[in-house]
Amino acid sequence: MKQELPKTYDHASVEGKWYAIWEKAGYFNPRPNPDKEPYCIVMPPPNITGKLHMGHAIDNTMQDALIRYKRMNGHETLWLPGTDHASIATEVRIVEDMAKQGLKKQDVGREGFLKRAWDWREEYGGAIVQQLRKIGSSCDWDRERFTMDQGCNHAVIKVFKRLYDKGLIYRGDRIINWCPRCKTALSDAEVEYQEQDSHLWHIRYDAPDGSFGITVATTRPETMLGDTAIAVHPDDPRYKDVVGKTVVIPAVGREIPIVADEYCEMEFGTGAVKITPGHDPNDFEVGKRCNLPTILVMTDDGHINELGGKYAGLDRYECRRQLTEDLKASGNLVKVENYTHNVGACYRCHTTIESMVSKQWFVSMKKLAEPAIEAVKNGEIRFVPERFSKTYFNWLENIRDWCISRQLWWGHRIPAYYCDECGEMTVSETPLSACPHCGKEVRQDEDVLDTWFSSGLWPFSTLGYPDSTGDIEKYYPTSTLVTGYDIIFFWVARMIIFGYEVMGEKPFNTVYIHGLLRDSQGRKMSKSLGNGIDPLEIIEKYGADALRFSLVTGNSAGNDMRFYIEKVEAARNFCNKIYNATRFVLMNVEEGVEYGIEPSKLGTADKWILTELNRIIAEVSANLDAFELNMAAQKIYDFIWSEFCDWYIELAKSALYGGDLEAKRNCVATLIHVLSEELKLLHPFMPFITEELYQQLPGAEETIMLSSWPNARKDYDFPEAVGLMDTVADVVRSIRNLRAERGVAPSQKVDALIVVPDARAFGDAIPYFSKLAGLGEVQLAERLPKPKAGDIHLVCAGAEVLIPLASLMDIEKELARLDKEIENAEREVSRAEGKLANEGFVSKAPAAVVEEERRKLAVNTETLKKLQQRKESLLAE
Repeated sequence: MKQELPKTYDHASVEGKWYAIWEKAGYFNPRPNPDKEPYCIVMPPPNITGKLHMGHAIDNTMQDALIRYKRMNGHETLWLPGTDHASIATEVRIVEDMAKQGLKKQDVGREGFLKRAWDWREEYGGAIVQQLRKIGSSCDWDRERFTMDQGCNHAVIKVFKRLYDKGLIYRGDRIINWCPRCKTALSDAEVEYQEQDSHLWHIRYDAPDGSFGITVATTRPETMLGDTAIAVHPDDPRYKDVVGKTVVIPAVGREIPIVADEYCEMEFGTGAVKITPGHDPNDFEVGKRCNLPTILVMTDDGHINELGGKYAGLDRYECRRQLTEDLKASGNLVKVENYTHNVGACYRCHTTIESMVSKQWFVSMKKLAEPAIEAVKNGEIRFVPERFSKTYFNWLENIRDWCISRQLWWGHRIPAYYCDECGEMTVSETPLSACPHCGKEVRQDEDVLDTWFSSGLWPFSTLGYPDSTGDIEKYYPTSTLVTGYDIIFFWVARMIIFGYEVMGEKPFNTVYIHGLLRDSQGRKMSKSLGNGIDPLEIIEKYGADALRFSLVTGNSAGNDMRFYIEKVEAARNFCNKIYNATRFVLMNVEEGVEYGIEPSKLGTADKWILTELNRIIAEVSANLDAFELNMAAQKIYDFIWSEFCDWYIELAKSALYGGDLEAKRNCVATLIHVLSEELKLLHPFMPFITEELYQQLPGAEETIMLSSWPNARKDYDFPEAVGLMDTVADVVRSIRNLRAERGVAPSQKVDALIVVPDARAFGDAIPYFSKLAGLGEVQLAERLPKPKAGDIHLVCAGAEVLIPLASLMDIEKELARLDKEIENAEREVSRAEGKLANEGFVSKAPAAVVEEERRKLAVNTETLKKLQQRKESLLAE
């Protein structure tokens, strides 16, 4: 016998219990089915530094819903989990921890630091994995991967060597984005642009003999310490006589040439620009064209170096302050304007980045991007919603070479080896100790690779690449990638690029994009605003099912959504509704009885609910196939709450308590079947409560997770019952509204004549009318008789209703009640009129008191009028 359900649902005692059972039983592992295509999702790997946040909650809820749906559909499903080593974030965290002990990286050396990093990962890196279990993620944890595990490292080194041998990875001096706080290079994708209020400084550069001067404008005056030219447009008539001459950098005293380059815009400002090849990407290109020297004047922590003269050692902003004061004193500061512009900042620490020339490793991207662009254009890879392909194209079609080297110790170390003896550099898949050219000792490159390099290989490195494995053959290309729109260029584009370059085919079929979660005011959640929501606290209070459901409903693909705790509470209430409905069904189940639906003996309500179930199965399945998760969840909610709980359970009570045992058992069989199927439909969104309730039902399988997804059944399709029940529902609603308008007590029965096209067809609907509309005597007719005096006529969808007024109320008692209320109203009107007719009261009483009396008179006059009209209406009836 099944264990009796407690009176109230307790998520805390259910969710942890079922997750442990599922994981121990191996239900998350793929189950071979040669009849269907495998379905695979690789989880976007959360950082090991992270704690579960609402972004993870949305991401994993949607992935889990798709995986559970496909699993129940019989697909061999693999949801492959893992975590990311997050080079910058992790290294910063460890350095901060060391600083508390008075240590720096250099104090312990590279090997000592890496030991600390691996120890830190061992201690803290698994926390988020446990937290993902809390939300119900049904991943195959036996296949869990880490972006720096041995297999992933092997893949990274092999791909690096492959691209290097093809000339697609190179090392050179290029202008790069530099974070002075993290002290590392950043790719363009790792720079976030923020609007900042600043100034535009107009500075005059004079000729050595003072014969002329040229004014330029800059937002970074400190970089003038590294100026190597002033550039003007070759067609600018203002400067045709000075091109080739020199000017002096004020406050520095160094002469620099005036060069002509088409980069300059004659219409903008003075038409002249300062050229600092070491600290500006555009200037760097001008410098190459004009053969200018490159002078780097900043250290890696944002201070001025020894080339800055008297400003050496100053922080960049302090240098700016002192330098502009000196320019003002010398008369070279022409003017200062307020200026708002976009400034690049490090995506990790939000420090303003510096453009600096540095020797770094780069990936040549133009050629690699071509097949990735074509794959989305020809539909081989599909974005859902499609509009996000524009973001993808915009980035790839304007892509620049990718700086992949990072000045860090935690990460995949670049497999390049340098020989100081013969000067050769060797890139090798295997570690080198001796130079292959001269046999002397070599040293490995100190830098590590950008985290996104290893993440870009994730769809195939996790399946065993570079080895030829069964998993790669079976699951690659993977099926669906679920991610937020904010990392389309960080991650999605790079996975597609590497998929075609390394594997020769796409990494996935569909990219399902979801929006970001914002607070109730529409603001992005952040530490600085203090508006973050901890999903673990929500789960503890309301349950994972309630959180999951609240995140899916009302969240159309690609759109940001606002978080309202009221939505979680509503989802929790939905859990309680389902729970109580299940308790009701189980109360009517007889022990030892085998329940089966006998279609020929079904009542109208039974036929209706089975037909509606067919409809909802088809619609929800279609929604899930189209990645319309929000629509699927909402339809399930509406069906369970309205059709099943509010209508069918109430309709079923006629058969359950009517005395016909066969009708009762057939009704119970229908209740069990519909409840079982709707729990399966709900399972991808609310896995825990659905398993708990499903296991209580007669005929339940080992687990709802592996039960078959519902299919619409032709033998349970009764379209005529739907039309009939639509009429029943409209009649019930109309009578309920009438009762409310007339103030009829719930306990008072009302008689009714209901006119329908086919009275015989509505024969077994009489108990439904009686039960749900509070009717006493119910008569069915096929023609509308002439209404009697006082009859109330209702026109409904597919029916008309006549209700005798006397059935609604005792007219004599109602008239007596109205007379009493009219008397009271007349008394109040008379009292107020008397007061307001008293000149002494009106002139001496406070204005507010007089105004209140006038208001009371108006209200009571209106009430009296309505009461008299109601009495006249009753007498006329």
